[in-house]
Amino acid sequence: MTKPSSPNIVFIHVDQWRADCLSIEGHPVVHTPTLDLLALQGVLFSHAYASCPTCVPSRASLMTGLTPEHHGRVSYQDGVPWNYPITLPGEFTKCGYQTKAIGKLHTFPERNQLGFESVELHDGYLHFARKRHGQPIENDDYLAWLREETGRANADYFEHGVNCNSIVARPWPMEEYLHPTNWVTSRSLDFLDTRDTSRPFFLYMSYHRPHPPYDPPGWALDQYLQAPMPDPVVGDWVDLYEPYDQSHSPEAFRAKYRPDILQRARAGYYGHLTHIDHQINRFLEILQEYDLAENTWIVFTSDHGEMLGDHHLYRKGYPYEASARVPLIVKPPQSVEYPKGSVCETVVEMMDFLPTLLDCAGLPAPDQIDGRSFLNHVVGKSQASLRPYLHGEHTLFGYSLQWLTDGREKYVWHSGTGREQLFDLSDDPNEVKDLSLNASPLAVERLAVWRQRMVDTLRHREEGFVSADGALLPGRPVSPILQHLRNA
Repeated sequence: MTKPSSPNIVFIHVDQWRADCLSIEGHPVVHTPTLDLLALQGVLFSHAYASCPTCVPSRASLMTGLTPEHHGRVSYQDGVPWNYPITLPGEFTKCGYQTKAIGKLHTFPERNQLGFESVELHDGYLHFARKRHGQPIENDDYLAWLREETGRANADYFEHGVNCNSIVARPWPMEEYLHPTNWVTSRSLDFLDTRDTSRPFFLYMSYHRPHPPYDPPGWALDQYLQAPMPDPVVGDWVDLYEPYDQSHSPEAFRAKYRPDILQRARAGYYGHLTHIDHQINRFLEILQEYDLAENTWIVFTSDHGEMLGDHHLYRKGYPYEASARVPLIVKPPQSVEYPKGSVCETVVEMMDFLPTLLDCAGLPAPDQIDGRSFLNHVVGKSQASLRPYLHGEHTLFGYSLQWLTDGREKYVWHSGTGREQLFDLSDDPNEVKDLSLNASPLAVERLAVWRQRMVDTLRHREEGFVSADGALLPGRPVSPILQHLRNA
């Protein structure tokens, strides 16, 4: 189905990158010159989301074009097989594209290629896989390469002893070219060297960082260690998660860390961002040298964000902007007319990438998906909403955090307690003021509107979130995997 003029697709996927952590977004600390330039040359989306914001469910939506409810993963759980008949890479492969994945997939079994013709894998430190197998290199091509490159049979990226969900930060202890971030770039450049030039390609560059461990090269960490940093934002609802505080754990979801510990953690996180930014530039320059940039779509996004101390919260899985909103930049090929350097405010989500990327290549999307193409929004032909509002969810602390947003307001329902939250994102993008605490007639009216929308969204769910009389019903048992996936 491909033609000689069919465009290439380079999909740059990072892990745990907050949407506001781009200097072009006005971040007061982070410097991301490559991505800033890419946004000036392309289109920046200001309301891109991961509706189920942790690695596994978010990537499932990306790869299948389905909502979390329909692919069955409504939270994080390892060891559940990926048996989906339609996948993003599989559609490109069927249509004649050369498809290659380098870096993180986070599927199960770990060597499930999801329809890619070829995969070079590094998912980071996966406790599930490393505990189950005697030889970690069975599921980690980067680790095998690291041992061969260093000549040490026991070489490991975990030699520094920093865990994969820890706020501890320290510099990468080996030469920089051995870092997993550099490896993804190097292997991607090798792909350009050895690709089948008779076919268009879909290249999935999937960086594990800035997900912890916070171990950027020394130069990247150092430039932020002493940088003035504003305090994390703290909302008037900050006590909501206080029962879950674990301030003495380096892997806490809720904590009040000492200022020096938080400063170092943020420096490690920001150092990863700048390191990745430089490595993306390295790749894009070589892409240009091959004269491929003129006929290549370049897409940059993340699977979810990172709370990084906002509201004393850490990690991901939350419905709040720092966790659920992701950066998204799309740069079309030279032959495509589009509003260069524009910002699109349309709400888009992970499931929308499958039909959009196929649309970019002039290929049809399967009917059995939930996602919708936002190509017309990239090229400036539409500003219409893809859907009236987006539904998101994730289980955390033993209950489900259910949320809805249209990009202007956000409603959150805590299934464990029935607590509601309402934010005006237009006036309060950092979600500091919970309008559900406001007894004004307008707040009460808006809460009622969003509550009914949530009832309509959850009415049919297997958990029984809605009672027979049409009210949201708290306290229902929840599972990270829905019944239809458990039965598959």
